[in-house]
Amino acid sequence: METPAQIAPFSAEDLRQRALARLRLDLAPDAMHGLVRGGDHVLSPQAFAADVTRPSKPAAVLVPIVAREEGATVLLTQRATRLRQHSGQIAFPGGKIDPQDESPVAAALREAWEEIGLHHRHVDPLGYLDLYATGTGFRIFPLVAIVRPPFELTLNPEEVDDAFEVPLRFLMDPANHQRHTREAESGPRHFHAMPYEGRFIWGATAGMLKNLHARLYCD
Repeated sequence: METPAQIAPFSAEDLRQRALARLRLDLAPDAMHGLVRGGDHVLSPQAFAADVTRPSKPAAVLVPIVAREEGATVLLTQRATRLRQHSGQIAFPGGKIDPQDESPVAAALREAWEEIGLHHRHVDPLGYLDLYATGTGFRIFPLVAIVRPPFELTLNPEEVDDAFEVPLRFLMDPANHQRHTREAESGPRHFHAMPYEGRFIWGATAGMLKNLHARLYCD
């Protein structure tokens, strides 16, 4: 077995060891209804209603870390331009937790299969990042997991226009973490962004990636 000193930085095994030590798959008793500290409101509290920290719509996303030999990558999607909300944006596979879902893990795996055809046999769940609240009322459970190649993807054209991978090393480098501002009716709105080769990764997706960095790579 490899010792920690022998594990390559930003490899899937390095991330696995960090996640197993710092993340958990069991949820707090109030996870579905309690206060959510992280989210869209953190950088721009004036732009959101006071109750944004108690979102009522549970959702789950898969944060898929692909175990590439040359270094781990993060699998992301570009939402279909025909969608009514957040069309064309960069996202993790995921969506609302349905009544038949036994857990946020089940919801994240189901959504990954429905959106991009990623079968659960390739996915090893490791643990959750911090809950993330969105201004649209969603309580997001981000599930970090290792995805083992080889696998094939089949995109659902009703939901996803594209799927692509970004090196984990790039996304976990603070030099690539930006903060942008856009004007809104409620005043300036600040948000995280991580542009990569013409892809504008921003908003909730960038916010959850920032949390991945904070939870696993800030020693």
